[in-house]
Amino acid sequence: MKRTGHCERCGRGIARGRRQSRECARDGARGFTLIELLVAIAILAVIAVLSWRGLDQIVRGRQTITNAMEDERVFAQLFDQMRIDVRQAASDDEAGEAAVSISGSVLQIVRERDEVGVAPRMQVVRYRIADGRVIRYASPPLANVGELRRALHGGEGSDWNAVPLMGGVGSISARLYVAKVGWTAQMKDVQSAITEYDNNLKIPQLGNAPLPRSVTGLEVSVGAKSLARPVVRVFLVGE
Repeated sequence: MKRTGHCERCGRGIARGRRQSRECARDGARGFTLIELLVAIAILAVIAVLSWRGLDQIVRGRQTITNAMEDERVFAQLFDQMRIDVRQAASDDEAGEAAVSISGSVLQIVRERDEVGVAPRMQVVRYRIADGRVIRYASPPLANVGELRRALHGGEGSDWNAVPLMGGVGSISARLYVAKVGWTAQMKDVQSAITEYDNNLKIPQLGNAPLPRSVTGLEVSVGAKSLARPVVRVFLVGE
């Protein structure tokens, strides 16, 4: 009987040990608590937001650089064409008036057209803004004084060539450099210089000298919506 009681106590001890082992196993296999899951989700959310912001800044920076390069290309095209027109500007004597003139926001240039196998001709070029875009209007080659006068004092006809050069422009302005005056936007200063040079032809010592240009420099300022301030370029006339 004593042996039997001892075995029963041993059996109960073994059973308790097994229950404790099963409870420990269940405790070891238990998953994350709700608080732990919420903390993990919050950390992942913060990482996702930071990653998205970094990617968004990269995309925005790339777009900004692309837009800046496109604006630079368009400005270069506009100013290169102006430089060519101004460099080939006719003299005031050939044009019969100021070869380079401004009227409001319109820039007008009388330039020479030299083509192989064709007698030299004149051409009237105008830069003006239409619907926020700078457009270059060019007359056909002008063979005589009558055609030149009609082109200078008339509008752009159907035979004129119109080329859009730049969009998104808010304003375009120009100033002319006149000797003894400096930079000016007043055409009366240009006309005064032409009159003075014409009067000098009556002086014997100066009668054989070529008639100087009334305008020797051109400053163009273009304001665009994408620019914090206007872009300014300076050109030499006839050189």
